[in-house]
Amino acid sequence: SQDKALAGVEKTDGRTPVLGSDTIVVVDDEILEKPEDYADAKRMLTLLSGRQHQVMTAVTLATAVRSKTKLVVTNVWFKALSEKEIEAYWQSGEPQDKAGSYGIQGIGGKFIERIDGSYYAVVGLPLMETDIMVRDFLSLSI
Repeated sequence: SQDKALAGVEKTDGRTPVLGSDTIVVVDDEILEKPEDYADAKRMLTLLSGRQHQVMTAVTLATAVRSKTKLVVTNVWFKALSEKEIEAYWQSGEPQDKAGSYGIQGIGGKFIERIDGSYYAVVGLPLMETDIMVRDFLSLSI
């Protein structure tokens, strides 16, 4: 998130705050990024099937002179998935550009039994936490 925000700052006047966000999925201390292909997505979704994992979203707000970062961690529980469900999900095209090979806000939401934490952090931008960070950041700029 820091790299994304700072890359944005380079394209501005340096005074305009830029927001960067990045999300990873973690299970058994393994980071699951975007899948390379169907086999990789199947591996990831099989790992997540029937168990808990964590989604970690970092948000950074930056200008040329300062930045602030917030990490939001959400626990997510998946139902058990069949190979047929995994293949059909891949064919939908949705998991192909998602960390952990799923998107809670789309078709992948049907795999989620429950979450403990921020739904919006799992989507990719924790709204409440970001709002607080922006308000704090801007109040310090005045």
